[in-house]
Amino acid sequence: MITILDRMTLIAFFRSYAIVWSSLISLYVVIDLFTHLDSFVNRPGGFPAIAQFIIVYYGYRIPQVFDLLAEPISLLAATFTVSWMQKNNEMLPQLSAGVPTRRIIRPVLIGGMITISFAPLNQELIIPEVADELMTSRDDPEGAKAQILMGAYDTSGVHLEGGEGFRRDRRIKRFCATFPESSPSGMLHLTADEAVYVPPTGDPQTGGWLLTNTTPETFPGPLPTNLLPLGPGRCFLQVDTADYDTVNRGGTWYLYASTPHLRELLSGAEPRRQVKMAVLFHTRITRPVIGGLLVLLGVAVILWNPSRHIILSAAFCMGLGVGYYVFVLGCKALGDADYISPPLAAWLPVLIYGPMAIVSFDMIHT
Repeated sequence: MITILDRMTLIAFFRSYAIVWSSLISLYVVIDLFTHLDSFVNRPGGFPAIAQFIIVYYGYRIPQVFDLLAEPISLLAATFTVSWMQKNNEMLPQLSAGVPTRRIIRPVLIGGMITISFAPLNQELIIPEVADELMTSRDDPEGAKAQILMGAYDTSGVHLEGGEGFRRDRRIKRFCATFPESSPSGMLHLTADEAVYVPPTGDPQTGGWLLTNTTPETFPGPLPTNLLPLGPGRCFLQVDTADYDTVNRGGTWYLYASTPHLRELLSGAEPRRQVKMAVLFHTRITRPVIGGLLVLLGVAVILWNPSRHIILSAAFCMGLGVGYYVFVLGCKALGDADYISPPLAAWLPVLIYGPMAIVSFDMIHT
């Protein structure tokens, strides 16, 4: 049963959440803007064009910043809500009426669980949609400058890489394709002075790479099934997933993929990143649990000493959160380096801090 006091507490929590969210996001925007101010003010078009570019650039990056700060924002919101309740003696009348402390702060925990769920929703629904914008450089939004390419595997097993790429034209110089031994031609290395990606439209010779000045120029033996010769030094390479964006995003492009897509990638033919992908996949699953434990542990620490000043309580919780995430990132680094298995890297913080959070919450004075 939700009472009037529960609704008041929940509203206070969401108000604190909005204040902390806007403060931290704005702080990031201001610091990053003034750090890289030269990249923005040198654009042509005057102040209106510069202001529009700044708004668009940081508008796309707000989901990325929120993805990094989602759990600390929920922790700070819960900390400030409980601390203000203590400071204003809002808990005292309820405690005098026999209401347990755990019952009083239940709306705060419910609000914390709701806001913790914003991070997975942002990761699954928003970030994959703006991934291409997140990969653009602030000093080259049009994609006219050359970019370093890290290469990628297509689902057919073909590995693609290049010397430099141009995002605006979907063009790669010094293109190289390596076909696997399982192809009809066996292992084949194909290079081209230039390759242009043609998006799929349903017409022939779309959904692949148009290669010019290839080496070798002709193919006397059997050809891979997805390679179509167009003449001496010209051919068309059909691909399924290795479009320009995939090749351009480099070694960490999968960080912006949704969890279902990440699961598909784990069954693909890119063994160099299998371990890191597996660790990321399992951390996506444990992320809501880790965030919930952080909020639970932070609220419990606040209630250990009701007379502590609100600023000290917030600082203590932030220190607790920093140590917590250092341990989480340390486990992830061990998993990425293949020192521990990916499931253990994701679940070890839960196994360590889960009992601590439960015991700490049980120690709250009622």
